[in-house]
Amino acid sequence: MSRKRLLAAAAGITAVTLTLTACGGGSDDGEGDGGDGGSSASGSLVIGTTDKVTVLDPAGSYDNGSFAVMNQVFPFLLNTPYGSPDVEPDIAESAEFTSPTEYTVKLKPGLKWANGNDLTSSDVKFTFDRQIAINDPNGPASLLYNLDSVETPDDTTVVFHLKSENDQLFPQILSSPAGPIVDEEVFAADALTPDQEIVDGNAFAGQYTITGYKFNELVSYEAYDGYEGLLGPAKTDKVAVKYFAEASNMKLEIQQGKIDVAWRSLSATDIEDLRGNDDVKVVDGPGGEIRYITFNFDTQPYGAKTPEADPAKALAVRQAAASLIDRDELSEQVYKGTYTPLFSYVPAGLTGAIEPLKEMYGDGAGKPDAAKAEQLLADAGVETPVTLNLQYSNDHYGPSSADEYALIKDQLEKDGLFTVNLQTTEWVTYAEERTADVYPAYQLGWFPDYSDADNYLTPFFLTENFLVNHYANQEVNDMILQQAATPDADERTALIEEIQTKVAADLSTLPYLQGAQVAVVGADVEGAEDTLDPSFKFRYAALSKG
Repeated sequence: MSRKRLLAAAAGITAVTLTLTACGGGSDDGEGDGGDGGSSASGSLVIGTTDKVTVLDPAGSYDNGSFAVMNQVFPFLLNTPYGSPDVEPDIAESAEFTSPTEYTVKLKPGLKWANGNDLTSSDVKFTFDRQIAINDPNGPASLLYNLDSVETPDDTTVVFHLKSENDQLFPQILSSPAGPIVDEEVFAADALTPDQEIVDGNAFAGQYTITGYKFNELVSYEAYDGYEGLLGPAKTDKVAVKYFAEASNMKLEIQQGKIDVAWRSLSATDIEDLRGNDDVKVVDGPGGEIRYITFNFDTQPYGAKTPEADPAKALAVRQAAASLIDRDELSEQVYKGTYTPLFSYVPAGLTGAIEPLKEMYGDGAGKPDAAKAEQLLADAGVETPVTLNLQYSNDHYGPSSADEYALIKDQLEKDGLFTVNLQTTEWVTYAEERTADVYPAYQLGWFPDYSDADNYLTPFFLTENFLVNHYANQEVNDMILQQAATPDADERTALIEEIQTKVAADLSTLPYLQGAQVAVVGADVEGAEDTLDPSFKFRYAALSKG
C-alpha cells in the first residue's frame, strides 16, 4: 500500500470511529450538520447486519451485502417506489422504447455527484460500457446479455441499443445490480476501482453518501441533499451500519438498544425469541430469497474434467441428491418455518412458478425417497457411497447455515449412498473460489434483483451465467431469451413453466428453501414496513426514530 493510500485509509478509520461515537447507543442526535452532502433530514440510526460486502464497485459484486450499500449511495436510471415491484424513472425524467430495439432514457437536468461533478449521459454510457468490458466473474454483467451498445446524443439523453426486440426485462435490469450509475471521473474504465478510492472520491448521488468506511466493520452514511430521484429525501440524516461476525452479538445489541435495527441475518430461534420482547418490533415482509446447492459440471463427481468423467453418472449423482433432500425437515428443524420448502427455480408467488422437482424426485409428493435415489445411481452404474465435497459460507447466509448444511450432510449420508466432506469458508474468499472451480458442490442463496420470474432463470441458466458452473443447454438458453422478448403474457408464462421443467431435468442447481424478509427494530423505529416491500431492497432512507 502506498503512503498516500495508507494515510487515506487511516483517515477513513478515524472518521468511522468518530461517526460510531456520534450515532452509537441508538440515540437521536438532532439536526444534521448541513455540510457538503448533508440534508435537512434529522436524527441518527445504527443498523446491524452480518451481511458482508465484497466490493463497492458495482462492476465487481453481485451479492446482497454489497448491493445493500449500493442501493443507498448510487443513482439509478429506474427504480421501484416504496411498496411496489414495478419500476419507474428515478434520476431519469422519462424512459421508454422508441423502437423495438431502442430504449431511450432522458435524465433530469442539472444532476450532480456529491463531489460536485456533473452527472450526465456520459457517466451512464461509461457505466454500462465498463460493466461489459470488465465482465468480472463476481459481477452482474451477465444481466446485460441483450445490450448491444449505448449512444448519447446529448448530455441528458441515453439510447440503449438492444440485440433482441421487445425486451420485457430491460427496464427492470436498469434497477438491478447492473444498474448503479458511477462517476466516470472517479472510476476506472477497464478495472475495478478500490473501495477507498470510491469513498475518497465522494462518487455518490443516491439518497446517502458514505462519510466513513472500514471494510466489513462499519460504514457511516449522511443524507445527500442533491438527490433528486423517485424515492425522495432521507428521513434520517446520519446512519451507521455495523457489521457483526456473530448474529448472537447482533441480537444482544438490538435487545439492549445499542443498535436500532437488526437486518440480515438473525437465526430463526433468535427471531422467535424477539417476537416476545416489548422493547423491539419484528417486522415481516414478502420474500423472494431462495437457498440452493450449485453443482460445478466440471468438478462434481463424474464431472467433465474429472478422471472418471461421465455425463450420465454425473446427472445420476445430482438426481440422487435431489431425491434425498428433506425440505420439510430443513424448514422446521433449522428455520422454524421462516423458510418454506421450495420445489422449483421460481419461488411461489411469482407468475409462472411451478413445482417440477416435487414430481420428478423423491417420492413424487415432496418427501425424500432413498430407494429411488439408490435406483437412480444403480441404473447409471455409479458405485456407492459417492464422495461429495460440499462447501458452504459460514458468515454470509446467516448463523443457521452451519446447522442447515450439517442437516443436509446427514440427509445425504444416512442411507449410505453418499459420503459428504463438508467444508466452510468466509464469504470474501468464498466468492472468489466458487468461480475458480474450487468447489464441486456448494451453497448459494439468491436475493432477487427484480420481481419477475426471469430473475431466477437468466442469471443461472444462460450459457454465459453468473454461476460459472459450466452448465450449458442451448435449448434452455434460447427459451430464456425468447421469454424475455415475448409481449403476450400467457405465452411468456408458458415458456417460463417449460424452462423450469427442462432445468429440473438437468439439475444445474438444487433449490430447496424459500425465505421471507425479516427485520427487528427498536420500539421507536418507524418505516421498516415501508421498505420491506416487493422490491426486495432495504432502503435506510425510509427509516426514522420517534
